[in-house]
Amino acid sequence: MATLTFTPSPASYLPLSQRKIAGLSPIQCLGTPKEAIRIPSSNGKAMFPEKGLLARAETSSPPTPRRIILVRHGQSEGNVDESAYTRVADPKISLTEKGKAEAEECGWRIREMIEKDGADDWKVYFYVSPYKRTLETLQHLGRAFERSRIAGMREEPRIREQDFGNFQDREKMRVDKALRLRYGRFFYRFPEGESAADVYDRITGFRETLRADIDIGRFQPPGERSPNMNLIIVSHGLALPVFLMRWYKWTVEQFERLNNMGNGNIIVMEKGYGGRYSLLMHHTEEELREFGLTDEMLINQEWQNTARPGELNYDCPVVNSFFTHFEDEGCRTLY
Repeated sequence: MATLTFTPSPASYLPLSQRKIAGLSPIQCLGTPKEAIRIPSSNGKAMFPEKGLLARAETSSPPTPRRIILVRHGQSEGNVDESAYTRVADPKISLTEKGKAEAEECGWRIREMIEKDGADDWKVYFYVSPYKRTLETLQHLGRAFERSRIAGMREEPRIREQDFGNFQDREKMRVDKALRLRYGRFFYRFPEGESAADVYDRITGFRETLRADIDIGRFQPPGERSPNMNLIIVSHGLALPVFLMRWYKWTVEQFERLNNMGNGNIIVMEKGYGGRYSLLMHHTEEELREFGLTDEMLINQEWQNTARPGELNYDCPVVNSFFTHFEDEGCRTLY
């Protein structure tokens, strides 16, 4: 897809939440999780002692990772010659020599970013698609890290690329991709494969596993509780934007505006000041606009910078712009 260009306007130098956008009102964040949701401890005379156990468990929860880093595989044989898919099964497509170099360079960029934190106890943990090109990417990316820095890895089939069918007919695939542009990138299902909506469903399952791993600190080495863990997800050009769509609850229209990540490139979800993950903690506004984020999406990322887990964004930009029958009315919704 074409890369978006970004020309700053005078208004773009203001914080996103202070800009004038049609249909939107300023973001109002809640102060604490308790202000967001008040759950009664009884239902008439019925008491729930397990809630006290959950509260105590929360106080001893392991620290959440500092970052979730999304990596697209390096250049593959299929990226330079689409006819490769007619001879080789998609899961067995290899990296080119350029792709291997891109993966190794990516690993060193990630390490440099982590070392700027100044922490001594940092580590990385990998989730990787089982496709050959992602496994090879991880092997070359991993050269930037000695064994003591690698907390572990897990092969995860749910983050594989969108299935386009088995051995692909090149001319038929060109027709199918043209039809996808007319039908819509998210809902178009390839005749013998998946739609992006199908990928969304399995990514949802992976996200729940990932959240559970984070909550219990599964990736922390025995006896360690370091806040300087970095999760790295090595996946594909469509699966990674779908992951972001699911995590941040982006709409179908917002997803279809996104541009492809380059081979060997990264997107960084970094923990903000309140504990939630934001893209604006690492990336600039211009970088995110080039990826395809709209004003509404950027405003939400700015809110993520300071929001705490459990807080709600009561002034949801999507709802404010979707409904056209009110102007300055307050809008309350769970984002």
